[in-house]
Amino acid sequence: MKLISKTSLLLVIGLILLNACQNQGPVSNSDPYSSPGSHPMIADSETALTSTESGNVIGYVHKGVYNFKGIPYAKAERFMPPEKPDPWEGVRSSRSYGPVCPINVASMILWDELEFAQQHNFWFMKEEDCMNLNVWSPGIKDGKQRPVMVWLHGGGYTAGSSCELPTYDGENLSGREDVVVVSINHRLNVLGFLDLSAVDKKYEQSANVGMMDIVLALEWVQANIVNFGGDPANVTIFGQSGGAGKVATLMYAPSAKGLFHKAIMQSGGKPNFRDQEQTSKIGLALLDVLGLSKLEVDKLTEIPHDELLAAGNKAIDKVRGEAQDLRLGWAPVLDGEFLPYQTGDPNGEAISKDIPLMIGTTKTEFGQSSRTPYFKGSREEVIEHLKETYKDETDAFVAAFDKAYPDTKMPSDMMDVDFMFRPGSVDFANIKSSVEGGAPAYM
Repeated sequence: MKLISKTSLLLVIGLILLNACQNQGPVSNSDPYSSPGSHPMIADSETALTSTESGNVIGYVHKGVYNFKGIPYAKAERFMPPEKPDPWEGVRSSRSYGPVCPINVASMILWDELEFAQQHNFWFMKEEDCMNLNVWSPGIKDGKQRPVMVWLHGGGYTAGSSCELPTYDGENLSGREDVVVVSINHRLNVLGFLDLSAVDKKYEQSANVGMMDIVLALEWVQANIVNFGGDPANVTIFGQSGGAGKVATLMYAPSAKGLFHKAIMQSGGKPNFRDQEQTSKIGLALLDVLGLSKLEVDKLTEIPHDELLAAGNKAIDKVRGEAQDLRLGWAPVLDGEFLPYQTGDPNGEAISKDIPLMIGTTKTEFGQSSRTPYFKGSREEVIEHLKETYKDETDAFVAAFDKAYPDTKMPSDMMDVDFMFRPGSVDFANIKSSVEGGAPAYM
């Protein structure tokens, strides 16, 4: 299968995000966003009422789009695989975002100017009972089955949420493009990816429970999305940065096969699942940091998240130093069950062989790194820095960059465009496009 590369395809990802992320001016006289006064908020007891396997939910309508927020899709005990949520009686109000999964907020705020630009929504309630999702749909009782797009948030496997940024609101994308948009919260960091397999058989699946949450959310979509005007046979998963990494991971998870039909990765790169021989040492090191024995492992379920995460990060630092592997951290693990194959293994590639993939990168994604010296350097200084990597090929790289981005004024863009996600994205596109008889990869 050939890798398909066209300029028009590069624009698609940007357009998807643009439509989803910005409430722009009118695009046509029929566009509901051109005359918001004619599309009031409707939050009565009947209009936005629909059903799920667990019970009835009621949302609201805004600008012609049905909004449902904070719908539970799973429940779980600490470090255990998720289960379907408990059913409820009556009608559950789903008009505001549900709790988000615990993170270390302080680590996300780099400086005031950046926070002013990004406007993180860190004030949402954080609870471990955080496995809920949001749905936006142009219609729920009109007989249509629309394409479904499931958004996986960024933040690596450590931070983020379905409502972390105002740009994650799916109303615009749903209303403008006539699609059903779903976004989800799932367990992160020490709660979602702590490997306790070497400590107690009870927790042998703990290393990937955060990804298992996402699989259960996709099962929820298959079972319920028709009641929200969506087509369960036309589901696209898409995500940016860490969310794109989750998209790639799902393409290697046998339990996710059949739950989605297309994939979009925005600055994700090639996944490299962690070696369980090393990640299992993190679980043991965590016990050591907390002064606990293997027999006391259940006490981990009682320790407050902040304390547990701090101990987990210390354990990671310890194992990183011993293994001399800076890649170790909270991330999916090659455990032989949820993830039985590494990227590039023919058996692993076969799992998502029929899934068309669109992959690209976000220019200046790490512009927040602009406080590092070379990001403020002159063109000559940046080129000198590039020579450390490209050596004799530096001039060719600079010429290619200037041709591709003739209007770029920041010399540091020469580094940002290639040093972060681009190389891994190219590698992954090549891997997926080389699968014989496989679906196309677009870049």
